[in-house]
Amino acid sequence: MSSVSETIVREYFELHEFLVRQHRKYIAQTKREDDDIDFFVLNPHPHKGGGSLPFVLGSEDLAGLESAIVVVKGWHTETFSPAVLMNAPEIFRFVEPGTFKQAAKAFGATDTPLKILVVPALPAGAEAREQSIALLKSKGIDAVIPFHTMLAELIEKTETNRNYQKSDLLQVIRILKNYEFFREPQLELFKARKRKG
Repeated sequence: MSSVSETIVREYFELHEFLVRQHRKYIAQTKREDDDIDFFVLNPHPHKGGGSLPFVLGSEDLAGLESAIVVVKGWHTETFSPAVLMNAPEIFRFVEPGTFKQAAKAFGATDTPLKILVVPALPAGAEAREQSIALLKSKGIDAVIPFHTMLAELIEKTETNRNYQKSDLLQVIRILKNYEFFREPQLELFKARKRKG
């Protein structure tokens, strides 16, 4: 599952014209600290002067992002509630100063990249959501991107009349869209559907 999750993240950043570098493609026999880092992303043309980025990033915020170290937690059945975060210290290993510095050096980062965590979901309730965000910030995470944001953007931007031979993920999305397996956005709930003739 982790490779599928990483593919989604890679395609999402590449869709937004980021350069994406993976630390290594093989799995080391012994777990080391830098194995917690999944990607280094670099925006070759960042939009300057947009102010500070929000903690929960959306697609519209990426233009202001210069570089980041990205960690993917593709636990697609979990919401990152305060209880989950408190009981999973391994989530925060990559923000430890030694690990982060070593990862930034391995990726050749000249500035200080942001520390971004890709999460399945944050709690829906306002209080639990704010507690999760506060906990993530206190551990040193600079921003999060929910998988929902990434998948929605990939589905929206994938065109049915293009052949995505170099991306299995985009090709599958294109086929599913072509056969109308994705629902239209909620705002178009009452829009008349085309009849097949």
